[in-house]
Amino acid sequence: MPVRIAGSPARTISATEAARLVRSGMWLDYGVTLCQPDVFDKALAARCESLENVKIRSTLTLKPRAVLEADPEGKHFTWFSWHFSGYDRKKHDAGRACYIPLHLGEVPDYYRRFIEPVDFVILKTCPMDDQGYFNFSVTNAWHRAVIERARTVIVEVTEGLPYVYGEQTGVHISEVDYIIQGDNEPATELLNPPPTDIDRAVARQIAAEIEDGACLQIGIGSMPNAVCTSLLESGVRDLGIHTEMLIDGLIDLYKAGRVTGSRKTLNPGKIVYTFALGSRVLYETIDRNPDFHCCPVDYTNAPHIIMQNQRMISINNTTQIDLQGQAASESDGHRHISGTGGQVQFVRGAYASEGGKSFICLSSTYEKRGERRSRIVFNLTTGNIVTTPRSDVMYVVTEYGMVNLKSKSVAERAKALIGIAHPDFREHLERQAAEHRL
Repeated sequence: MPVRIAGSPARTISATEAARLVRSGMWLDYGVTLCQPDVFDKALAARCESLENVKIRSTLTLKPRAVLEADPEGKHFTWFSWHFSGYDRKKHDAGRACYIPLHLGEVPDYYRRFIEPVDFVILKTCPMDDQGYFNFSVTNAWHRAVIERARTVIVEVTEGLPYVYGEQTGVHISEVDYIIQGDNEPATELLNPPPTDIDRAVARQIAAEIEDGACLQIGIGSMPNAVCTSLLESGVRDLGIHTEMLIDGLIDLYKAGRVTGSRKTLNPGKIVYTFALGSRVLYETIDRNPDFHCCPVDYTNAPHIIMQNQRMISINNTTQIDLQGQAASESDGHRHISGTGGQVQFVRGAYASEGGKSFICLSSTYEKRGERRSRIVFNLTTGNIVTTPRSDVMYVVTEYGMVNLKSKSVAERAKALIGIAHPDFREHLERQAAEHRL
């Protein structure tokens, strides 16, 4: 393959020409969320039959990937993901995607310490700015670390992405090998479903625990988003934001004047995040807005950094919790559905913060194959991954109440969690706990 001489100018080439540079057995990196390439992906898919064992790392894929659609049996491309989207999950179910266990905030270090150099990193970016940088737009994450470890850097420039401010938010043209023209399509939206009555019931309880001047981390999903709506109704003010994912609920708080960041220890006055996903309104709000500060994930997610903000509040979903407080948030048995993400790191960072609180929230029941089941269980589903250990869990919230597990014995935990389970399942849970001496 061509070897670039240090200091030589980047070349503008077609996506087809860029795809021709890929050889069998190479490692490629497609980046995270909206930075995943589209025109390059289609051009590489067109070469499917001429390639073998091409391995691609990705995260939170928001639209179908041409390389996977062109290779349904996985004879040519293997897909690796640091965190599953709905699309990644379907490909995993079909045997086409592999999950990589992690704490999201550690990934830059993985690239720098443990991962062999990447043959190609291909990232969708904003057009080059006046300083010669291609802005990563709404996703910072670990893109700088990948570029440092890449033999070849390709940017797919597009007019469709918002331009953001922050730390290490782009790649300079001096570091780029090839430039290809993107499709200029608008940034993909990820809309939350409307909150349910259960979401609102959980959210009201959490919002009541949040004081003026608190600093928020909100996870993905309708239930954490509903907390933002409840905060709007509660009148709490002077909030700060230091989060992994920037969501529409936080934008609503910002536009309502509830977010000032004036009491933050770190980056006062700034809304700190590592990636943003949501509506067109979200993207328009952060575009060239100096109030928003996009940072690498090893800054946003490291517990020793998170804890420096006083009254840090961490709010995340789980799908199942056992009577000792183990939260399984990323799998359904042996079927992987999402990822560890930053949940554990924010739980630990919030707890260590002065006046901080972490909340794990869930509905008390769910439907599966026409049967209603309890999310609070005696034993986790066989194969389920423990995302947040029992020793880390602080507040657990369902529509039936809130309990704090810190300092509680196993017996006290079991009793407390049974008390916020759906009433139809409490007697059975009590019997199981008694039979096994919990």
